[in-house]
Amino acid sequence: MQLNKEKTVSILQTSGEPMSLNQERSNDDNSTVLFLSELFDELFPICRSITGAGLRQSLELFGRHMPLCIEKVPSGTAVFDWTVPPEWVFQRARLTGPDGTVLADSEVSNLHVVNYSVPVDIRCTLDELKPHLHSIPELPHAIPYVTSYYKRDWGFCLPYETVQHLPEGSYHAIIDSDFIDGCVDIGSCVLPGESTAEVLLSTYLCHPSLANNELSGPLVLLGLYQRLALWPRRRFTYRFVINPETIGSLCYLHLHGRDLQATMVAGLVLTCLGGPSQKLSYKFSRRNNSLLDRTVRYLHQHSSIPLELRPFEPAGGSDERQYCSPGFNLPVGQMARTVYGHYPGYHNSLDTKEFMDVSSILRSVNELEDLLQTIELVGPFRNLYPYGEPQLGKRDLYPNLNGPSTRVNSADEYVDNRAQLTRIMNILSYSDGDSTLLDIADRCHCDVMKLQPIIEKLEKNGLIVHDYPRRVVQ
Repeated sequence: MQLNKEKTVSILQTSGEPMSLNQERSNDDNSTVLFLSELFDELFPICRSITGAGLRQSLELFGRHMPLCIEKVPSGTAVFDWTVPPEWVFQRARLTGPDGTVLADSEVSNLHVVNYSVPVDIRCTLDELKPHLHSIPELPHAIPYVTSYYKRDWGFCLPYETVQHLPEGSYHAIIDSDFIDGCVDIGSCVLPGESTAEVLLSTYLCHPSLANNELSGPLVLLGLYQRLALWPRRRFTYRFVINPETIGSLCYLHLHGRDLQATMVAGLVLTCLGGPSQKLSYKFSRRNNSLLDRTVRYLHQHSSIPLELRPFEPAGGSDERQYCSPGFNLPVGQMARTVYGHYPGYHNSLDTKEFMDVSSILRSVNELEDLLQTIELVGPFRNLYPYGEPQLGKRDLYPNLNGPSTRVNSADEYVDNRAQLTRIMNILSYSDGDSTLLDIADRCHCDVMKLQPIIEKLEKNGLIVHDYPRRVVQ
């Protein structure tokens, strides 16, 4: 297994600056929706695949708004049990019927051609053509999305209602494509934090002309990058990755897998984050007990953020299957909203901008930012004065006058029936590097976010420290 960078991998730094996504959500929602909507309109018509010009053009568009470093893994590179395929160079595909009617044209819809089709220019009968036609009988008006990345083939995708009425006769199939020694392109960037412990946010960018299934994930990733770039403080370092699905995440692990094992504390694959579903849907990591797994369980039980939970399973999903594979077993879950396979437009032309709804993308950005702010808080923390109790009175965190009148005080002038003091003492007692703030919140019978100002006071007074810089991954 080879995990170091190949000498043939090239890196290109693009210039991008955080822009337009303001933390003042109520004042910024309209401009954010407009920004994301305009970017969607640029991205949707591009004919993308797992390699090639469409993928590079799409990454370049994201690189305008975030400082993507582009890594290239050449065709023919052995990546674990896979081989990076040749690059697909596609120009146009068109299928013409016996009477000259154009039945499929990639300039009308990128979905009309089987992605990664070999070049053809043939005339054939209907019987000869039918094995190369794809449709969805239960969705007669939809054009399916079909690929053949790793076995040479060709084909066209049509609505079932069209296929059902094709006449006998001579058909002309033209697919102008080629295969060259190229590469898989992967874009990534890092927002540094106080700790080298990392949170990975990963998404894929390879499907053409699909909205929720394809563009919602990268748009949410960009939204989160721009939000987190404005945070005044980041305890964790955040790594953002955009790659073609499966082969791209495999290539990224090929280059950086061992580093991720040494630094990662949590990760999310972002997919299908638009659509009408009201709740975010979280798929647990293979570990089932990561920092993010535990935080989501807590929020599901205690928070007003609506969440659905799915167990980890390797038979379906996205790039979390690669990140969570046994050799890496990284703490990576997956977040969706309108989940793949559970809506009629999945992998077909019904997956439109109207179905995805850009306002749903903004909602996902907002809710995921809240989730990331929560994992920033939950720790674990380490008590820097573990031998006996630290003297809190000299730090104005404990009543200096002890008597009947002060028994309801948390400090000399803070009368709250000692609620703050109880929380301070619990945090100090259980900041042992093992208990998280989720555990401590349960002990204090309060919401975890109510502990945030106390954590900040204890950090300011040098009493506790976030423990992940010392113990990243066990």
